[in-house]
Parts: sequence; structure tokens; C-alpha cells
Amino acid sequence: MTLTFEQKLQNYAKLAVQVGLGIRKGQRVLVQAPVDTAELARAVVREAYAAGASFVDVRWDDDDVQLARFELAPDGTFDQISKWRVDAEIETAEAGGAVIAIRATNPNLLGGVDQERVATHQRAWATYRKPYSSQVMTNRLNWNLISAPIAGWATLMFPEASEGEAIQKQWDAIFAATRADQPDPVAAWQQHLADLKHRRELLTGKQYAALHFKGGETDLTVGLADDHIWGGGSADTPSGITFTANIPTEEVWTAPHRERVDGVVVSTKPLSYQGVLIDGIRIEFKDGRIVNATASKGQETLQRMIDTDEGSHRLGEVALVPHSSPISRSGLFFYNTLYDENAASHIAIGSAYRFNVAGGIDMSLEEFNAAGGNDSLTHVDWMIGSDQIDVDGITKDGSREAVMRGGEFVI
Repeated sequence: MTLTFEQKLQNYAKLAVQVGLGIRKGQRVLVQAPVDTAELARAVVREAYAAGASFVDVRWDDDDVQLARFELAPDGTFDQISKWRVDAEIETAEAGGAVIAIRATNPNLLGGVDQERVATHQRAWATYRKPYSSQVMTNRLNWNLISAPIAGWATLMFPEASEGEAIQKQWDAIFAATRADQPDPVAAWQQHLADLKHRRELLTGKQYAALHFKGGETDLTVGLADDHIWGGGSADTPSGITFTANIPTEEVWTAPHRERVDGVVVSTKPLSYQGVLIDGIRIEFKDGRIVNATASKGQETLQRMIDTDEGSHRLGEVALVPHSSPISRSGLFFYNTLYDENAASHIAIGSAYRFNVAGGIDMSLEEFNAAGGNDSLTHVDWMIGSDQIDVDGITKDGSREAVMRGGEFVI
């Protein structure tokens, strides 16, 4: 059965609302969307009301407006932020509402502007937004990230195509990656989420002391937090709402121990961060802290990201993704972490999710750090997996078990 574009778009919006947000009747919803993704945003709004939302509001963003500021605004003004944008998130969360973000931007948008301006703005934004991001990191609200094509992004992915053709190709890629091109995508996602749940429960039961990544130039031992819990697929809020934060998602992940990461790791895919492409990342860790970091492209941006605060010198996530995941099999590089992190195993610099440590949601920061958790204003995933990477689980007695071979699960 071949679906029309309209049917696929409707499927996608339904997935975002039913599987992504898991809206409970009477909830309010905040939709964050670039103006160029209005068609999808409007479909999400209608699906949210159909699912029982009491009020759906939209906060619009625009790449051109953002670029104009970084190019033209005077120095000394980049610590100013639009607080009302963050206040909308906080207000929605405090009202027991749900938040969905359509993340789409030109990956090279800010590559030609002063990176000090970008870093200053990012630090101010993350600082003011900390009360909201803390709720996200503890699953206190149902939230979801999806994406949609925009011209600057699509033409980067498909440089040989015209703008219109590139956008259509990108839609096809997104529909395939999210299973929205299937006749019953909700049923397909229910089976997929069940598979991820089985894998995360298996790994949690193992309680490995560490994971060892080996292959190519990578030789990295990632100690895991005490009493760690693996996440993957869907999650539950304290009020019992089941949601799936990322569509697509192919990963299972947990919290590294902030003081037990050692060795060298090399990226296997570029990273698009704050409108700048970073490639050829090579980072060395000792006792959990980054002691050396280089990149063949975007070195300055990488270093500024690491220097955000003390926590950004350490890891907050380690995730396993099979090389045979649908996004990896597509052979496409999306220049977007939402997709690219689901094509390869990855690690994240910065804050750890509290729910990846048993009892972590209710711990003080000091208790969380003592258990191995990490706190930071940032959380940036970058890809380290490939069909050349083996992963061993190291048990508490020092023995080893094969977890992945050639990028595929064997556990």
C-alpha cells in the first residue's frame, strides 16, 4: 500500500502526539516550531486537540531572524535572551502540560559568525532555562522532539538536487526513519518500543561496572554510575503518562560515572552544534575529565562547548545503537543529532539524566554526583559507533562479556 504525502504527514503528526507526547485528556500543550515547518505544526495542533488537549499554543522560531542578530547586533548584547520563550516552557510544565519541539535548522547557519557571540548567548539561554531543563532531565513532564524539512537543511543533505527536490527527498527520509510511511505506524512503534524495553531491562540487570569501546583509534573505558538504570524508548512521568521523548529513537542509554572515564575516543560522524559543523573530534579522558580535545573542523566551537562549565568537561550519557538501525542502513547523514545519534552508538558531554540512577530524581546534587551523576548547563551527543567498534561489558569482578561486535548487539 502506497501512502500519499498527506497520509504520511498525518501519520507523522499522530505519532508525535500519541506515541511521542502520550497526551492525557485535559492537558495543555506547547508546540515549538520554525515558521518553515508550519504545515507539520498545524497538523500536530489538530492531532493534539483530537487527543483531548485543552489548549494548544505555538511558539514560532525563524533561522533568518536568528542569523540577523548574530551578524548585526552590537557587541555586549548577546547575554540578553527572550525570557518569555523559556517562561512559556516553564509555565506549561508547571501547569502539568506537555511540550513538543519541531527541531529544524540549517546546520551551517552560524558557521560564519563570531563564535564568542554564540557561546555567550548559549550560556545565558541555558542558565535561565535550567529550571525547565531540570524537569526534562527528570521526566517530570511528557515532552517530545521531532523534525521536518527546511530548505537550508535539505539542500545540505541532498546537494545535487534542486531545492524542491531536496525537500521532498528529506521528507521521504524522515518518514522512513520515523515509520510514518507504514500503514499503521502506531502499531509499528508499539513493537519497536517493546523491543527497546527488553534491551534496556537486560542491560540494567547486568549492572556492568564499565563499558569498553575498542576499534579504529578509539580505546575508551566508560565507567558506569552506581546503581545505574538503562533508558530506551518510552518513559513515564510521575503522574503515569507514558511518552517517547525522541521520534525517531533507536538507542538504549545510561549514565556514565563522572570520575571513571579513561582513554581516547574518535567521532565517527560529524556533529552539527549551534549552527556549526564539527568534524574529526578526538577527545582524551583521564579520571572522567577531558584532558585533550581536537577537531579537524570546528575546533573553536568544540572547545567553547567543553568550556561551558565544569560539568561539560565530563560525560553525562553513554548510548548503544546497532549499526543496522534503519537510519544507519539509509546511508544518509542528516546533519541533525536527533537522527544521526540513532545511526551510531554515542556519548554526551554534559548533564546526566537523573532517572538513569536509581533514586536519582530525589537526590540532592551532592548525592547525585557521589553516585557518579553529572550536572551541567549543556548536554551534547556525538557519535562514536560504527561497524568497526566492539563493546565489552566489564563486570564488577573485572571479567568481560561481549555486548557488541562490529557495531551489532551480541548480548
